[in-house]
Parts: sequence; structure tokens; C-alpha cells
Amino acid sequence: MASLAHVIRDYQSGELSRDEFVAQLDSTLTTDGLDRTQLLEMLGAAHRKAPLPDDLYTEVRRRIEQLRVSNVAAGGEETGMQTTVEIPSVRSASASNAASSTGAASAAGAPGHDQIKGTGDTLNNRFVLEECLGVGGMGTVYKALDLRKLEASDRKPYLAVKVLNVQFRGNPNSLVALQREARKAQVLAHRNIIAVYDFDRDGPIVYLTMEYLTGKPLSQLLRTPGYKGMPVRAALPIVRGMCNALAYAHEHGFVHCDFKPANVFLTTNAEVKVIDFGIARVFQRPEEESDATVFDPGSLGALTPAYASPEMIEHREPDPRDDIYALGCITYELLTGHHPFDRLSATQARNADFKPQRPPNLDAKQWRALRTALSFDRNTRMPSVVRFIAEFDNEARAEKSGTLVKAGFAGFAVVCAAAVGVFAFRSAPNRQDGQQPAAAASEASADQAASAATNAPESSATAGPVAGGTARSAAGASAGTTTALTAAASSAPPPAQPTAPPAPKPALTLAAVAPVLAQVPCSALSASAQDHSLTVRGYVSQRYGAAHLKDTLTALPGVDTLTLQVEPIADDKCDTVKALAPYWTRNWQAGHVASLHVRPPGGLLSEGDPLIVDVTTPAYDSYVNLDYYQLDGSVVHMVPSPRAKDNQAPPRYAATIGSAGDWIISKPFGSEMVVLLITPAQLFDKPRPESESRADYLRALETRLAQIAGKYGQDHIVADFAPITTKPRTP
Repeated sequence: MASLAHVIRDYQSGELSRDEFVAQLDSTLTTDGLDRTQLLEMLGAAHRKAPLPDDLYTEVRRRIEQLRVSNVAAGGEETGMQTTVEIPSVRSASASNAASSTGAASAAGAPGHDQIKGTGDTLNNRFVLEECLGVGGMGTVYKALDLRKLEASDRKPYLAVKVLNVQFRGNPNSLVALQREARKAQVLAHRNIIAVYDFDRDGPIVYLTMEYLTGKPLSQLLRTPGYKGMPVRAALPIVRGMCNALAYAHEHGFVHCDFKPANVFLTTNAEVKVIDFGIARVFQRPEEESDATVFDPGSLGALTPAYASPEMIEHREPDPRDDIYALGCITYELLTGHHPFDRLSATQARNADFKPQRPPNLDAKQWRALRTALSFDRNTRMPSVVRFIAEFDNEARAEKSGTLVKAGFAGFAVVCAAAVGVFAFRSAPNRQDGQQPAAAASEASADQAASAATNAPESSATAGPVAGGTARSAAGASAGTTTALTAAASSAPPPAQPTAPPAPKPALTLAAVAPVLAQVPCSALSASAQDHSLTVRGYVSQRYGAAHLKDTLTALPGVDTLTLQVEPIADDKCDTVKALAPYWTRNWQAGHVASLHVRPPGGLLSEGDPLIVDVTTPAYDSYVNLDYYQLDGSVVHMVPSPRAKDNQAPPRYAATIGSAGDWIISKPFGSEMVVLLITPAQLFDKPRPESESRADYLRALETRLAQIAGKYGQDHIVADFAPITTKPRTP
């Protein structure tokens, strides 16, 4: 962590913006390892060398003075005492004047001192501000401990608190702004929008409480040194999350108005959350009355020029297409690592006739969608977020087009069958005039057409108008063909011809099936084949769907009978399945040598139930690793853990884990998963925390499994999954 001196220097050199400087300030002060006297001296030296703005100097000094005095280094406990250190030689006259003008006090007992809150302070004797998470256009966000939840032994006593910034505190509309933000955010209840709980005040301090998220803002990813963008496939989940949030907000009549990377949060459980609808203004709908005329939070001036549309900069009425411009900028930056207009404002880029360059990893339709989103004119900009993602999401388009192409080919075959049938029917009377060769040719063609119609998929059972203006279903066309052939047969028997033996069906092999299964996204699948019967078991994502998998497999050559034993899994399990699917498949291909079963069968558990699992191991010495992947994005290590340290198992070992009530089902409820992983060596050299972030664990797991496979071979690493569904207990 950089020292206070380094952070000040970075701000003065322009490497940090004001917001970024303030956001880093609290964490820097608490990790610098210096007492307040040393920090004040450091601030004074930096201020004398290159003066900070008066209000910023006052704010830094105020935060240093409010640092808690701690004697932990001397072997004691934190006293919680607050004192003020005054160093007149450090403070310049201008800074003193600034402190007076802004109401900042120079002594602990001075009036107004408690009107400013920071790290270590408590709001309403309930919310302890523990860590500064960031600074937005209207407020500073802290991680806060809810003492009431702590007293109630709540598993998640933390939330986020947004405290209105000092510069807005004198604005008579500031309370109205935060009240409106709370109301809007509560209306916008969506999985991709941060949950807002309530707003309140502590004296003159106005604050908002909201969901506490673990992860990092998208802006931090984009600022990573050396970041050059990511592949479209990797970026799509982030783009989808942003689009889902904005589309939902627009549907409910709200424009974000400050959509930027810092307001897109990537959680540790791979979710995308849009935050800070703080200056969102209701866009005028003809059929509704807008309260924007009562109070317009946009008047507080909090927008980000690099992502604001030209219309926003020109103070025109808000429109959903303003957010689409920002969405285009963020998507471009996510894919390429740089802003489409080199961080110029939209009006500057427009006046300079700036044209964004096409990213090399986009196809023509994706680039057309992105380029349209970046238009400087609302009238030519992408009209809706739904339209943007429909054109930009090439994976969704590929799935849809694949289905349409299949239906199109089947429909084409039906239409061809109907047309040939009509031709055969019209040709039949010619045979009575002695033109038998023509009749025979017509009959052969009709046979092929009838066969094509019979084999056409049922989903393509209708055909459009055919010759002579007659519209028939596929079945009708086929029946007409059969009637024509019967009439021809009664009038002129066909010449005897040797019947050719049917062509042998292609063999059904696992070698042909395996590549197809490997292409199914977010899945763990195992196949077995006998003659022309194929059985596939495992897990497939809800988005891909079992029906889609069935269509794909029945189209394989040689498949007469298909048996599917697959379970759907939620999309938030994809990272887990992707990391462990090869070991799950190897386990089942080897005959299910390691097994995992949850009690009761079916895995439906209620609040307060113990999590109990039965485990069996392969026919060799192994190490058992049992993990519970929770809905909140964390992983609980059941074995090994402080409660079950020994995880070495002999061959064909069977055990029941959790029968003593070590793990009890509690919030959050939904689709979760227990995973058994068998390894030939200890998975990790050191014990891991009993609970940790899923993303962190999966990264460490993939690295370690690659090492074990390189040393012992992959054959002795197997896995098994047990999806469970948890729910609150009904009274």
C-alpha cells in the first residue's frame, strides 16, 4: 500500500483524480503504520511543497485528526479514544481560513466537529464505518458493521453506507436527493442492480444503507497495468449483466445518467451489479407525470464527461439512449483496453470528427451494434438496450440461428416434397396416353419426395402455398403424393426392378460423440453407447437447456435411441462446473468410482437442516476433498477443515460426513452445490480458511490440480457433484 506522501504526490502529478485520491485516503491512513503526529507532519511537508486545494487539505487533515488512538503495538487493546493533534507550524494561513469557511473544527470539542464522519465513526449508534470503499459523484461509500445485526448473531452483519459528500451538504435539496435515490433504487429490484435498504440521517449527516458487495469495480479491472482488453466470449457475461440492469431500469422509467466503469461492480461470485443510481432522472413518458420538475438530482452536476452523451453535456432532457452511449464506451473499453474516443468528452470528439476504430475481435454485426451505440446523435444511436444486446451477443445469435437453419432445411424438404407430389399427380394421366417413361420418372421422383416428407422433423409440419395456389400441410402433401402413386399403379404396373439392399447405418462411437459434448457450454456430460442407442448423463446449464442438447445429439449419425439423464444447473455455477467437469467426466467414464450422495435423496433441504453427505472413494489410496459451494459466492470446506482435519482414505472407503450437525442450512436460499474431489496427493500444503471466496478458491484449485496431474497423471483425479436446493423453513 502506498504511503500518504506517495498518494498526495500522485494526485499532484495528475496520476490520480480527486475522486480517486479521496477514495484511497482512508485505506492509506489506516495501513501507513504512522501515528497522527507523523501523518500531519507528512501532510504539512507535502502541502508546503505543492499546496493542495484548501478544501481538500482540510478534509485530509480532518481525517488524520479523527484517526483512533491505538496502543495495540504496546500490547494493549484499542482504547477508542479520539483526540486532536494540533501542529500550528504545519498549517498555512490559507488552510486555516479554508477550515473556518467549511466549518471544519481545529479541536475535538469545537462546534461542528461531529458533523463530519469518516472511518472509525458510528452513525446513529448503529453503523460503524470500518473502511472507505470509494467516492462517487454525490457520496462516499463505506463498509459498515451493523451493531444491531451483530447483536442478533446475524451471519452477515456488514452493509454499505453511502454518506453524502461535504460539498453537497449545504445544498437544501441534498436530503431530497438521497430520499429519491433510495426510493428509485428500491423500485429497481433486480439481480444486476445493487439492493438499497433505506436512508436516514445522524444530525446533519445524511446517509443511505445498501447491500455490501465483495469484489471490485469494473474501473479497477480496466486500470490494471498492461490491460489490453479481453476476448468477446469472456466479456459477454459482463456486457449481458450491464444490459440486463439498464434494460430493467429503462423499462421502469429510469435513466442512470452517470453510467461508467466505476458504477459497474464485479462480485466475487461472478455477478455484475450496477450501482449508484444517485443522479438518475425519471425520463418523461407521455402517459405519466414525472417528478423531475420537483427536484432534479442532475442539477447537482455529478456526471462523468468521458461517458456522458452529447445530449447530457448539453443539458437536454434525459433519455435511455444516453445510457446506451455510455454502455457503448464501456463495452469498447472492455474489449480493447482503451476508450473509443481517447477519453475525450462526447462533444469534443464530435467536434473533432473522431471515428472509433473497429476492434479486431468483433464480427460485422457486433461492430455495427457497437458503432451505432457510440453515435453522437440520439436519432441514429441504438434505440434500446434490448436491441443492442440482441445484435451484439453472438453466442445467443448462434444458438438462435442454428435452430432456425435446422427448421429452414426441414421446411425446404417439406415444400420440395409437396411440389414433387403435385407434379406426380398432374403427370399421372399422361400414362394413359402411352407415355410410360415419363410416368416412371415421375414415380421415382415422387418416391424420393415422399421419403423426404416422411423424414422431415415434426416441428416443420406446415408448408406455404404450392403450385396452382394450393396450400397444404406437410402431411397433406405427403398424402396427395401417395394417392397419385396409387392411381398410377392401378393404371400401369411399374416394371419389375431388383430391390437394392438398404445402406448400412453408420456406427455409433463415443469418439464421434465426445467432441459434440465438449462443445456444450457450462456442462459436465458423460456418454455411453450400445449399437445405435446413446445414453448421456450429467449436468447442463439452464440457458443451454436439455431440449437443445437432445436436438443436437439426435442429429448425430447412427443415433436411433437417445436416453438423457441430465440435470439443469444455474448459470452462476458455470465457473465451478468449468473447472471440475473434466474430473467429473473421468469419474463416470471409469464407472463412477467415487460417489457423493446428499441426504435426503433429491437434495431438498430447509433452513435449520443439517447438511449430511455420504461419500465413497475409488479402489486406491486417495485424499478426500469435500466442498460446499454456497449461493452467496463463498465455498465452505467441509473436508479437510478444522472439524475434519484428516482426509486420507484407504481404497473403497465409505463415510458419512456432517451427521453430527457440523453444517446447518441457513440464508441465502436457492440452488447450491456440494462437490467431492478425489486426489492422489494432499490438495494443499497448508490448511485453507474454512470459508473463502469461490473465485479465489477456484483459481488456486486449477493451479494445484494442474501440478498434481503433471506429477501423478490425470487418471487419479476424479470428482462428483451433488446439486442441492435450500429454502426457508415454513412455520
